[in-house]
Amino acid sequence: MKTRVTKLLGIEHPVLMGGMAWAGTAKLAAAVSEAGGLGIIGSGAMNKSQLKQAIKQVRDLTNKPFGVNIILVSPHAEELVETVIEEKVPVVTFGAGNPSKYIPKLKENGIKVIPVVSSDSLAKMVERAGADAVVAEGMESGGHIGEVTTLVLVNKVARSVSIPVIAAGGIADGRAMAAVFALGAEGIQMGTRFLATVEAEIHENYKKKILSASIRDTVVTGAKLGHPARVLKTPFARKICELESKSPEEAEQILVGSLRRAVLDGDLESGSFMAGQVVGLIEEILPVKEVIEKILEEFKSTVLKLCKEGME
Repeated sequence: MKTRVTKLLGIEHPVLMGGMAWAGTAKLAAAVSEAGGLGIIGSGAMNKSQLKQAIKQVRDLTNKPFGVNIILVSPHAEELVETVIEEKVPVVTFGAGNPSKYIPKLKENGIKVIPVVSSDSLAKMVERAGADAVVAEGMESGGHIGEVTTLVLVNKVARSVSIPVIAAGGIADGRAMAAVFALGAEGIQMGTRFLATVEAEIHENYKKKILSASIRDTVVTGAKLGHPARVLKTPFARKICELESKSPEEAEQILVGSLRRAVLDGDLESGSFMAGQVVGLIEEILPVKEVIEKILEEFKSTVLKLCKEGME
């Protein structure tokens, strides 16, 4: 299956891994790349030396293209940009802001740049700055989110820019992939689905919570603090929602390190288990390769079914 995304990135399948801080390890990224997609190191919690080590680990595990995600609110963003240039990383994705000031230098060094956007205005802005593609991420997704649903956002962004659009948010199977392709996407990005894989190095408690969750078992925390994030419903998440209005400073304080506590420790008392609404569609832990294969098979069968029914 070839699209402008596969040609741009030199990958077999138009499937990208979301740039997940703490969870987006070298092992998981390498597995996605080996399976024909684009694995992405989540550098959100890393400094320069940690990112260098992760890049080396990926290259030890695969010789296929991979990427690094840089969160612009990270205190290490500047040095991480320098690091990907030094290490000649093939692809960089950006989140949580406008990366336009970094795009020319990255492009000069032969790096493909794909910002994550939550609006058509930002998509047009980064296109003018030279972005190679954009990830249009809807509010159904896990982690930090915008305000527009995937269905509306992908449709609008695909009509607003000429560069390839990759859809994210609420995608975990081939039917969802077919839906966003119908809206103009030429690739998909998944985060939550890749957490529920054999290669994901997250705590078993995290994986168990994903498997047991329904489509209504997420909540948005941090909205009143200025950084909304979708997480699984837990007593801790409910506590954050209550404190946002009563004691925002306390809410901010106890949120620090909460994602790390969820990913590494499986801490059910004080961990933020970031996940998208699509958790309700995930029923089993599979190897990354099998996840991608099943999605592509269902995508093709869905498209063929639609074509067949349309001809009758």
